[in-house]
Amino acid sequence: MVLALALLSSAMLLGSALTTEGSIKSEPDSLKGFNLIDDRFPARNEVTEYVVVRSESGTAADLRATVARLRTDLAAADGVKDVGDPFATGAGGLVSQDGTAVLVPVVMNDDGGADPTAGIADVVDAVEGVDAQDGVAATITGQWTLGYDFTLVSQHDLEKGEMQFGLPAALVVLLLVFGAVVAASVPLLMAVASIVVAVGVSAVVGQATDLSFFIVNMVIAMGLALGIDYSLFVTSRFREERHAGLDRLAAIAVCGATASKAVLFSGLSFVVALLGMLLVPDTVLRSLAFGAIVVGLVTVAAALTLLPATLALLGDRIERGRIPFVPRQHGGESPFWRRAVGRATKRPVVTVVVASGLLVLLALPVLGLRTGSAGLTTLPSDTVTQRGFAALTTYFPQGVRPSPAQVVVDAPSSPQVAAAVARLEERVAADPDFGPSTVTTAPGEDLTLVEVVVEGDPASSRASAAITRLRRDYIPTAFDGVDAPVYVTGTTAFDIDYAALIDHWLPIVITFVLTLSFLLLLLVFRSVVLPLKAVVLNLLSVGAAYGLMVLVFQDGHGADLLGLRQIDRVEPWVPVFLFSVLFALSMDYHVFLLTRIKERYLATGDTVDAVAHGVGATGRIITGAALIIVVVFVGFAQGDLVGFQQMGFGVAVALFIDATLIRTVLVPASMVLLGRWNWYLPGWLEWLPELHVEGGAEGEAERDAQVVPTGSAIRQ
Repeated sequence: MVLALALLSSAMLLGSALTTEGSIKSEPDSLKGFNLIDDRFPARNEVTEYVVVRSESGTAADLRATVARLRTDLAAADGVKDVGDPFATGAGGLVSQDGTAVLVPVVMNDDGGADPTAGIADVVDAVEGVDAQDGVAATITGQWTLGYDFTLVSQHDLEKGEMQFGLPAALVVLLLVFGAVVAASVPLLMAVASIVVAVGVSAVVGQATDLSFFIVNMVIAMGLALGIDYSLFVTSRFREERHAGLDRLAAIAVCGATASKAVLFSGLSFVVALLGMLLVPDTVLRSLAFGAIVVGLVTVAAALTLLPATLALLGDRIERGRIPFVPRQHGGESPFWRRAVGRATKRPVVTVVVASGLLVLLALPVLGLRTGSAGLTTLPSDTVTQRGFAALTTYFPQGVRPSPAQVVVDAPSSPQVAAAVARLEERVAADPDFGPSTVTTAPGEDLTLVEVVVEGDPASSRASAAITRLRRDYIPTAFDGVDAPVYVTGTTAFDIDYAALIDHWLPIVITFVLTLSFLLLLLVFRSVVLPLKAVVLNLLSVGAAYGLMVLVFQDGHGADLLGLRQIDRVEPWVPVFLFSVLFALSMDYHVFLLTRIKERYLATGDTVDAVAHGVGATGRIITGAALIIVVVFVGFAQGDLVGFQQMGFGVAVALFIDATLIRTVLVPASMVLLGRWNWYLPGWLEWLPELHVEGGAEGEAERDAQVVPTGSAIRQ
């Protein structure tokens, strides 16, 4: 019933719940300037796209005829307010110097509420439909065209990561881990159920607040990760207890006292690690965090309710559909992982020093991390926007640009303001990175707008440097002694402000997440050493991922070999996203591992044996779950958008490091090195409650309470 309601709400509400537009919930200078323009220039509630129509082998008559037909088609498209005529009298600057190309401005009607991607789709279709057989070709570029391309390419990249890589990888890994079709199907069932419910919840919440359409992809990716992760942990424990001789209900009871408790607190640690991303005043990041948190909570609920019920119904039938070539696994310790731990803990001091030193070395390049929007360069060269911008800069090198810099002077018109504006125009005219400028006064003469062409890609380092000079040098000099607030807005200014906003919030998010994670682990394990060590180890894996990302994307080492694109910066949202997601998944795995280690330690009091048993019992499960997510994000890294390549590479590398160096080497070696100090709790914290997350005593009690009939062990 719940799944049916979730599916129904998703189908009915999802389309109207999500937006393709991002927004920030603070007001930097660029947004203040934009809002002033929107308020004082009502007629400017529009966006202009630019169509370049060029003659490749046709005559001048062919060019005119094509432009006439295209203008008719464009005028009939939804959302188009006006179509310029490059051949009209007084339409200066719309014909190239050699006369082989013309520029057709297409004014879109931005009503402030519609999805611009929907409005631009018909326009792009009309432009792409120009028949090149007449020797005339057409391309289009502009802000909405960029959004159109970004949406199409990002959806393709995300679907490729999820469908072409994620689901097949999940099936293969689950079959290898369980060795049986039915057992492998249970985690997928939990994941799908959790995803459906979480998407339904998001569709309902999206009616009341802005949610990015990327939330669906986040729900699917994290739903796969957690649904499979939690189901693996509980189902493996169920099979282990059945193999040990408990009947079906007794095995479920032991799971409830042990594995299910670990799932509950693992889910809480996942949610806590993502709360930090909600602090950032950005719609996209908040949507991603909200989606992950919702699917995390839903998955925990499913693991505590739906999963035990499913296991009770299946019983021994969970072993059906055996895979002949996969060795039978019924939980318990894995000899491979126990041997791996033995090697890591043989010389714990050397192991910790070498492994930690390697991770620090990998993290060092992060000191050169530069963030900034990639703009057009984030898209493949064959996209509509890229082809249109290339034609625009080729045929109109000194002409209009889709994203001029806009200087907003929020003061009544006066001789002083006019003189300051004139001085500003002189300064920018002498700068080769700026083109022509125009000055407009608002109808009420209480605001002056100076629009200046920024040469090249508005998201390039060159454009960013030009806007920085405009803000820090030209405007203060020109307006010295003039009492007038001045704001710089436009695409480049907004990108700079957005990067600064994220850079401001990143240390806040990191501090917030580290503090909450430490406190949660302190409460769960009643130790100050384990939480501190978990935080340090997770920071090492995240730092190494950051460093490798800088090496590959900024410095270009191995980029060609891996099929990735080198760029001189990292997208601003990537570091905060990586930190939050990686820390969430790492803490998730850490809680699983430590609960099993503590359960054994309470039973034996032997740290070395407890560590070997804990890693041996969970290594296959945690590695399998991590491998699925690694493959999903490798799929993202194989996409076309640079930002998704950076995200996919970062997550995949960090989880690989986490599953190898961290879980298999550093955690065992450091715990053996610390011995009883792992469980150290100062006397003044003895008031902390005993949560018994490991459930060792309760699990033993459940076992002792059962009378196991002869032959009740799981069939071999």
